Amino acid sequence: MKRIMKYVPSGVVCLAVIFLLFGYLASQMGTANMLNTIMRTAHDLLLNTVFYLMAICVITGAIGRLFVEFGVVSLLEKLLRPLMKPVFNLPGVASLGAVLTFLSDNPAIISLAQDKRFSAYFKKYQFISLTNFGTAFGMGLLVIVFMVGQSYFVEPFIGLFGAVCGCMVSTRLMQYFVVKNYPQYKSEDACDAQEVEAIEAEEVEKPLFQRILDSLLDGGRTGVDVGMAIIPGVLIISTLVMLFTFGPSAGGYFTGAAYEGVQLLPWIGGKLSFIFEFLFGFHDPHLIAFPITALGAVGAALGLIPNFASAGWIDGNAIAVFTAIGMCWSGYLSTHTAMLDAIGYRQLTSKAILAHTIGGVVAAVVAHWVYVLFSLV
Repeated sequence: MKRIMKYVPSGVVCLAVIFLLFGYLASQMGTANMLNTIMRTAHDLLLNTVFYLMAICVITGAIGRLFVEFGVVSLLEKLLRPLMKPVFNLPGVASLGAVLTFLSDNPAIISLAQDKRFSAYFKKYQFISLTNFGTAFGMGLLVIVFMVGQSYFVEPFIGLFGAVCGCMVSTRLMQYFVVKNYPQYKSEDACDAQEVEAIEAEEVEKPLFQRILDSLLDGGRTGVDVGMAIIPGVLIISTLVMLFTFGPSAGGYFTGAAYEGVQLLPWIGGKLSFIFEFLFGFHDPHLIAFPITALGAVGAALGLIPNFASAGWIDGNAIAVFTAIGMCWSGYLSTHTAMLDAIGYRQLTSKAILAHTIGGVVAAVVAHWVYVLFSLV
């Protein structure tokens, strides 16, 4: 009996939230219309957004693996290395993590960090901050390519600059939090020098054509995995966000069609419009749906843009801000816990999330004001 009662409070809260959420939607839309809209929106997102994003993931994954195979990543790492210490307070090899997460997704930094030859360059407080550092570049290539695909060419790179600024704030803030709570981590090495052993692996030299073909196919397969991974985020989060973002049909009543909703987020955004307009330059309250969605999944956030564009809410400033905040946050709420757990510092998850929240806001603000300056030139 005690074991059952243990779960009663959380169960009651869960049921209360679900009934409140869907009860409100059903009271506004009608139960049948609400269910039809949910299913039709999710179906349309799957066909017209997810598969498009998956195609981009496959292409960018293939290009990324090709870059790794033929030394382009190593070249970029050498070019970026001089920036690491003064900007991010990290060793030069950290730039390799930025490049890899930019070409793939947040967890790429963890697979790299688990390599003793890589982690040996870091102090513990720097090593822990890699979670924030890598996340700020996660899926960067996908985000930029998607924005360029919307016929914006300068704005995504303004957003990239904003993401770099947000990354600097997030990484250094995380380092500050770690040293404040664990002062000994400032001098302790992330990896015991005795654990670092030279790994010699004999590799059979492959013909050039086979190297190219293997790189393209293996990278493309990774892109498929990423594309499959974003399906739950796009279908669940985007559908829910759209229910609270869009309004009824053109006639002013609900029909159960895809992309209908109760316009709760725009109402909230309208009440706080002076804040969002000053910080991000948003001229339409609907646009706050993107950063809210990017908290959980940047792929789901990108799924909002085609509908925003068709509704006429998108402009160059929004693209710059979306790129910055989409890259910098890139679903960190859904990955930070797992990433810190993977490197053995789960207890610092709340610090990492706080630092990265601040970093994402800084990224968006920088992107907005740089775009304002650019538009004046």
